[in-house]
Amino acid sequence: MDRGFRFLCQAEARRLLFLMGATAALVIATQYFEFPSSRVLSLFSIDNNISFLPRASSSSKSEMLGNMTLSNGLNSTIASAPHETTDSSEASFAKKQTAEGNKSKEMEDSAKSNYVLESNGGSVNTSGVVSNATTSKDHVEQNKTSILATGENSVNGSDVKKAMAPEISFTNVTEDIAPASEKNRSSDTAGTFNKEENSGPLPSNYSVSGSGSSASKASTLKKKFKKAPSRVISISQMNELLRQNRALFSVRPLWPLEVDQQMLFAKSQIENAPGIRNDTIVYAPIYRNASMFKRSYELMEDMLKVFIYQDGEKPIFHQPILEGIYASEGWFMKLMQTNKKFVTKDPREAHLFYIPYSSRLLELTLYVRKSHSRTNLIEYMKNYVDMIAANYSFWNRTGGADHFVAACHDWAPAETRGLMLNCIRALCNADIDVGFSIGKDVSLPETYVKSAQNPLKNLEGNPPSQRPILAFFAGNLHGYVRPILLEYWENKDPNMKIFGPLPHVKGNANYIQYMKSSKYCICPRGHEVNSPRIVESIFYECVPVIISDNYIPPFFEVLDWESFAVFVLEKDIPHLKSILLSIPEERYVEMHKRVKKVQQHFLWHSEPAKYDLFHMILHSVWYNRVFQMRPA
Repeated sequence: MDRGFRFLCQAEARRLLFLMGATAALVIATQYFEFPSSRVLSLFSIDNNISFLPRASSSSKSEMLGNMTLSNGLNSTIASAPHETTDSSEASFAKKQTAEGNKSKEMEDSAKSNYVLESNGGSVNTSGVVSNATTSKDHVEQNKTSILATGENSVNGSDVKKAMAPEISFTNVTEDIAPASEKNRSSDTAGTFNKEENSGPLPSNYSVSGSGSSASKASTLKKKFKKAPSRVISISQMNELLRQNRALFSVRPLWPLEVDQQMLFAKSQIENAPGIRNDTIVYAPIYRNASMFKRSYELMEDMLKVFIYQDGEKPIFHQPILEGIYASEGWFMKLMQTNKKFVTKDPREAHLFYIPYSSRLLELTLYVRKSHSRTNLIEYMKNYVDMIAANYSFWNRTGGADHFVAACHDWAPAETRGLMLNCIRALCNADIDVGFSIGKDVSLPETYVKSAQNPLKNLEGNPPSQRPILAFFAGNLHGYVRPILLEYWENKDPNMKIFGPLPHVKGNANYIQYMKSSKYCICPRGHEVNSPRIVESIFYECVPVIISDNYIPPFFEVLDWESFAVFVLEKDIPHLKSILLSIPEERYVEMHKRVKKVQQHFLWHSEPAKYDLFHMILHSVWYNRVFQMRPA
């Protein structure tokens, strides 16, 4: 009896211990898998690569847009690899890029600035602080009445250097900067130019020979070069993204100013713009809505005021490069800083705030050759924004939404991540896959300027009747698309003049003559989605054929690119000739006419002219900012 009782007691004790252990394990498991606040998925993330709430740690999340699935661009590795030929393995480089991407992700997580996000009628207050700024009610009230003027509370040069980056020597960069930036280069468009000075030739195992189906050829070639985008968004889908993004979100300032009411008035005027008829300057067929564009441009001329930060040292800030393929950022900086019509020294009357940095000079000054790391460049810009946010109240009023940059280097999307994602970013590398936000960011045209004294040299083309060549391309084989183009079309058809690098001739005369004599000029992507060929095609009145998946063409918010350009998906390169031949002659003639009409928007002038490139960049920044506004 005693033995049986003891046996039962031992069994019950073991059962009790088992239950206690299971309970403890359940508690531990619950605590382990429970999502803390920093890892909760945002329910208010924006489809177009922007999220104003904390993101989950997963890098493979996607969002549904209509019947499309868009992967979250902010969680992908920043920008593309530096274009260098080194002995390091691709695996080693990928590992460094991943680490760099994680560093950038940390910066993005700290970018939750102080403003209100409106989505589908609701509003969400984000917490998050920028630098030393506070979000207390007293601080907000103080900021309402103490917005700093240009010279007040600014930091001097030495303080900027401390706040931004370790001391560096600028000697080699500041002397004769334009030649230095383009040293040992000739025009990429002439076929003898490497977009990055340290980019190498094709891999030694590359061969243009082979057989099999067109799909297998294209697939084989793509594997030898930089990875093609995992998702492809067509131009029609981009149009839908633009429409939906405008309706999805807006940024409301922490406290109101008179400029907000002015911009709401401008928005109302633009949305109710009167129709235009027989306008000889604004040719309606090349615009999405010519009436809205014209009214918006008029309001910009009448109202817009821009405050330019004076902080930051040369050469990274305030020093423009006016020649070469990165000249767009330099010409805009030069013309903006010397402009008397739009620039104001009183930030209280500013609708926009310009950060005058050069992405090209940032790379020349700080990038460590063959390091395959841009972390210090990203950190430098982050420190700069931290500094202006701590010393001025302008940034914190809108979380940076009324600030903008113009940057043309391939790495600019990476350099302007983190806090700067809230800005309006005018980027040459306008790639959805690296975080370009349609409807907020602006696609900056990449213009190859050969002469700073005469940027309009040799601009004109032949009429349609004097263009016997169907299509033309010549250039170095950067990236994965151009080798595929040559694989299918080099020396394959007399009407398809598709070449590698052309022999160098003074003034690129052969190249220019081909462009002037061709109906269509092929503009394939290189290392990145952007190419100066698009603007050059327009210069020489040749209809551009854009082969660059996920590239947002310049001034997308106002120009109807499908009315004067042809878009061909990269996978359709084998069918390029049939696509072009399917365009009726009368349609081609009209497209040629429209290319001539749109040309005025892509010209630099030493003294800005109405509707020129300077004004179009500024207008697109203004236009996107106006359509972010919502009534309080």
